[in-house]
Formats: sequence, C-alpha cells, structure tokens
Amino acid sequence: MLQDRVPSYLLGKPQLITTVTFTAFFAVVSLLLSVPFAHNAWFELGTPRLFAWTVGFCLFALLLIIGSKCALYRLREHISWVRLIAWNVGEILLICALYALVTQKGVQNGVLPLEHTDFAVILRTALLYGVVILGIPQILAGQYFAIQDRDNTIRLMNYGSVVGDAEPIPHEEKKITLFDNDGVLKFSVSQRNLYYFESDDNYIKVWYADSKGALRQYMLRCRLKTIEDSFAGSDLVRCHRKYIVNISKVEVLSKQKDGYWVDLGLDSVEQIPVSKTYEETVLSRFNSR
Repeated sequence: MLQDRVPSYLLGKPQLITTVTFTAFFAVVSLLLSVPFAHNAWFELGTPRLFAWTVGFCLFALLLIIGSKCALYRLREHISWVRLIAWNVGEILLICALYALVTQKGVQNGVLPLEHTDFAVILRTALLYGVVILGIPQILAGQYFAIQDRDNTIRLMNYGSVVGDAEPIPHEEKKITLFDNDGVLKFSVSQRNLYYFESDDNYIKVWYADSKGALRQYMLRCRLKTIEDSFAGSDLVRCHRKYIVNISKVEVLSKQKDGYWVDLGLDSVEQIPVSKTYEETVLSRFNSR
C-alpha cells in the first residue's frame, strides 16, 4: 500500500494551496500561543530586533514550503505514499535544521537572547515544535481532503432518475448519476446507454447514446479514479489510465502486437487501448459476461 501512488485529491493544485495556507495560519497561531511558555525560543513580537528576526525566518520558511509544494505538484504523477511521507518529513527536518543553525549563530554573535549554543540541543527542541506546528496541519488537511473525496464518491454512487436521457426506462434499471468535484449533480444516464469515460486533464468525457441512439459527449469536472471507485463491481471497468469502458458494450477484445484493444462497434469511435495494468481484469470481466 505504501508503494501505491498518492490519490490526486491530495496533490492537486487547490489542495496544495489550501494545505500551505492552513499550515501558515496554524503555525502563526501555535507560535503566538507557545512562545510565552518556551524558555529556549527567541520568536518575539514586542522587541523590534527579535520581531524582525521572527518575521524574516517565518517568511523564509513559508517560501521554502511553497517551493517544496510546487516541486511536489510537478512530480505528483510519480509520488507514492512512501515518497510523500519522506517529502513532508524532509520539509520539517530542513526547516528545523535551519532554525537550529540560525539560532546557534545568533546566540554566538550575541544577537539572540538564549543560553544554549549546542546545535544538537537546539535541533532537538526545534523538532518537537516542528512536528506539532508543521506536521499536524498537513495531517489535518489530508484527512479533510480524504473525507471530501469520500463524500463525493458516496454521492456519485447514488443511482437515480434526475436528469439525463429522456427515454422512459424500467424503474429497476440502473442509472449512472454523476456529480462534479463540488458534489453538484451534473448528469445522469441509463447504464445501457453508456459506452465509456475518457479522461481529459481535470475533466472526464462521458460518451453515451441519446434516446435516438446517436452518440453524444458530455464533459464533467471529475476524476476518473472517482468513477472507478464509485462503480467498482459494475459493468464499468477501468482499462487504461485514460479510459473506463462499459464492458457490456464491448463487441470485440483483440490481441495485437502492442497489447489488447477494445472495440465498441461504433464507426465514429476508434479502438480503445488496454494497458498491461488492467489486462487481467478486462479479460476476466469480458469472458464472464
């Protein structure tokens, strides 16, 4: 599990911006509450010189975190849980080490009013504060985004006749009801009219047949992973990082030199590739229809 890729809802641009903002706010509040009770911290807002040092170091630490999150966003496709944990721990260690170094030099030069000059002692105390001030808000933010994504998934799992193709259908027939990332109902289509989903950056394209049998496309802001998780066990099967197909609509599953390909029997739709990751699942579901 730790080697699995981190869900994109944790590494999206809005999520990372929110994490940085929440961390900065949490850090400021924590410092204001804890500094008066700390005997070995030099952060202070009353003395002009120490105020300047405090603001300067906090701004530098914030810029370091922003740069780190920007790099994390660029590498998000290659980030596993192990790497994410190591990345966040590295951020805390780096900031705490810089604090310890600045403190040691400041005390030695008579600028900072502390007695300890031993780097290891200062670092140990800094790590204690760092884990609380920098670690806790990132954990809380991650839990919030996980709950938010789960709620959207639960909404997505609700079948219902709300909007969609107009042809009357039996009450017991399933409807694919889709919500966007904000949990707003956007689209609903009967499962028998749905062909496949196609990922397009932060959107998905829903390909379906309307009441007259014509192939239509609907674009929705949603993640393909959410569709996959929401309809696990249904006829909707992931076959590629960009595609989910309605396995009941697959007419031909062919083996070619570069792997398997899905043919939906539509003249206007080219064959859809099956990546090696999903070959076994697609073959099993196709043969068991």
